[in-house]
Amino acid sequence: MNQKTYSHVIWDWNGTLFDDVAWCMSAMNKMLAGRGIKTLDSVAEYHSAFCFPIVNYYKNVGFDFSKESFEELAKEYIELYHSRKSGNCKLYNNAKAVLNTLRDKEITQVILSASEIGNLQSQMSEFDISHYFDEILGISDIYAKSKVNIGLDYISRKAVSRALMVGDTNHDFEVANALGVDCVLIARGHQSRGKLCSCGAEVLDDILQILDYV
Repeated sequence: MNQKTYSHVIWDWNGTLFDDVAWCMSAMNKMLAGRGIKTLDSVAEYHSAFCFPIVNYYKNVGFDFSKESFEELAKEYIELYHSRKSGNCKLYNNAKAVLNTLRDKEITQVILSASEIGNLQSQMSEFDISHYFDEILGISDIYAKSKVNIGLDYISRKAVSRALMVGDTNHDFEVANALGVDCVLIARGHQSRGKLCSCGAEVLDDILQILDYV
């Protein structure tokens, strides 16, 4: 792989740097079991159901919005998800090493997440990595809608011209296209390699491979 000269790397958080897949399944399964809905029995089932917009993921796993609204369900999920410290999860292996290498290359790094900004900052604070990032960008509510607008705002404010987005879902690829930046996806997060490849993105198996691109 020929390296390109990037001024910025725009990182997704959940499933890209932060390995929370098992915990996300656990929180969702608690909600499903409490309503007598079939639980997600494997990561493959989770990968099959998970998608953006998140409201469609809730439909895929079997919630009936005629009985409960998406907003009510999302609030319950977020409370479950944040009911324990992130010590139950971890950064992916080699994540810090990659962040450190990019910093040494003087590449500006940014977090762009569909997580609510306060929750995102709190979660990241447990891992002592905020100093690697120029900005930490999250959304203003808990409903995990698109992060395109905050990404566009950052690119405009900082006059970013050469950026690589790194994510783990086809939504990250869609966001990168909307931002007009290159993208690679890592098949260790919230969607399967097959689903990622189907969107036409460049797909990697390990975060270390990012260094081949920068």
